[in-house]
Amino acid sequence: MKTIKIIPLLFLFLLSACSSIRVNSDYDSHVDFSQYKTYAFHKKGIDRVQISELDKKRILHAIDNALMQKGMSKSENPDLLVNIFTKEREQIDVNQFNMGWGYGWGWGWNPFLWGGNTYVSSSTQGTLYIDLIDAKKKELIWQGEGIGTLTENRKEKEKQINEFVSKILAQFPPAPETK
Repeated sequence: MKTIKIIPLLFLFLLSACSSIRVNSDYDSHVDFSQYKTYAFHKKGIDRVQISELDKKRILHAIDNALMQKGMSKSENPDLLVNIFTKEREQIDVNQFNMGWGYGWGWGWNPFLWGGNTYVSSSTQGTLYIDLIDAKKKELIWQGEGIGTLTENRKEKEKQINEFVSKILAQFPPAPETK
């Protein structure tokens, strides 16, 4: 009887886990991030990103807001160059549900009783990379990555892009390493 109560909770957990954004970051541990106060977008790199111009604007606007909230400012002579890169892939999930009176004790799987249902769903999983490059040395010093399910709904898309960017840039600057 306890398993029947746990199944809806497990389903709810799996459903909420599918909609979240996973975030990672990597950085050069020899860099003093407190020296960076200004930024600009790396135009050549951003021009190569193959997404709609509207989505590019949404992403760059979200990055602007996030970096300004961290006390940074845009500059013609920046300390950091900001570049983005995106990837997407189609994810297809196939779930089968067969239930019937099986061999042995209690309920079990049996292809001959009650039939079965196969559920197929697809979604687009997107990855957004934000690269921060030392403008003087032309070296990558920090990279953030966010992975999540994408939506086509315009209002949800803007909200989702803001969430991607804010979660990625929440890891910048990295906390100083204690030795």
